[in-house]
Amino acid sequence: MAEIRSVLARLDPAFAADEDLFDEHTDRAVRAFQQRRGLTVDGEVDEETWLALDAARWRLGSRALFHAIPHPLIGEDVRTLQERLLEMGYDVGRPDGVYGARTAKAVGQFQREVGLSPDGSFGPQTMHALRRLGRKVVGGRPQWLREAEAFRQSGPHLLGKTVVIDPGHGGPDPGIVVPDGPLRWTESELTFDLASRLEGRLAGAGMRVHLTRGPSPAARIRDRDRAQLANDLHADLLISIHIDGYKTPEADGVATYHYGDGTSDGVTSTVAERLAGLVQREIVARTGLRNCQTHAKTWDLLRLSRMPAVRVELGYLTSPRDRDRLVDPLFREQAIESIVAAVQRMYYPVEHDVPTGSIDVRQLRTAVAAGLPIKA
Repeated sequence: MAEIRSVLARLDPAFAADEDLFDEHTDRAVRAFQQRRGLTVDGEVDEETWLALDAARWRLGSRALFHAIPHPLIGEDVRTLQERLLEMGYDVGRPDGVYGARTAKAVGQFQREVGLSPDGSFGPQTMHALRRLGRKVVGGRPQWLREAEAFRQSGPHLLGKTVVIDPGHGGPDPGIVVPDGPLRWTESELTFDLASRLEGRLAGAGMRVHLTRGPSPAARIRDRDRAQLANDLHADLLISIHIDGYKTPEADGVATYHYGDGTSDGVTSTVAERLAGLVQREIVARTGLRNCQTHAKTWDLLRLSRMPAVRVELGYLTSPRDRDRLVDPLFREQAIESIVAAVQRMYYPVEHDVPTGSIDVRQLRTAVAAGLPIKA
């Protein structure tokens, strides 16, 4: 607790850190931090919030940075460096705050151009050189321009593309649990059912499909491990399926999330933002769920994945209205058809997009009728 309050005080000098209490002031400070960082705003310091707090204590120049294996350096200083290098035209990938091999390579390229030894580490000399130079790239963030161009060049068809589907929770982590009754479901059971249905539909359309987990994993799978699996598979897309819950039954509807810090001038994945918008609109149009909009978040699953990634919160199990729909297999089929249609629209050029709800996903199978579906 003392360490949490110490970090909060370092980030906000107005916050008093002299008492070892998680009081109302601390709760507000944690919620404000979560809001600024694009995390779930609940006032709880879980693993993801604590890692974000720990990373936030570092400022660029306060320590030497280097590529450490197998435990890379993580911090706000790393993200600041990545952002600066991106502005100068160097390819560090996504500014995720992790000093990995790609960031070290970009630092080495910068060092070579300014006459320093290209060792890929960031120390005082490299910091001084970075401060002397300004932006080289204008007209958009290079990483997102590269991402959008790669998508454009990949073509409009799903055949041969790789998608990772992530059923939320699982095993010892059931997620939201429906109150006891004749139709008792857990979030993990429903998300796996939805993911399995989506797997079949996308495989039938010609995609290579992988799931991040089976029906009952023995141990809890962290979001960062799910993202790493998608990275290792060199996936083109990552789709995570969750179901929400809230303390009051009046909360209902669907929301879709993409990577971004939620600020007007902050980082965001423009391709993932478009996918989130397409998924959201298709689900609302085809199922009638309340539209809770799309949102930018810096959750590990979205931040650490190297491909466009979205997380769908498909209704509220704590809402009697949504729950009655979610336990209906026909509704789940509608929801899955919505996501398939959004994925197909994602690969259409923007100028050739079609109206929401107009794609008959059953016809996508005809594109691979002459051969066998490609399935992991």
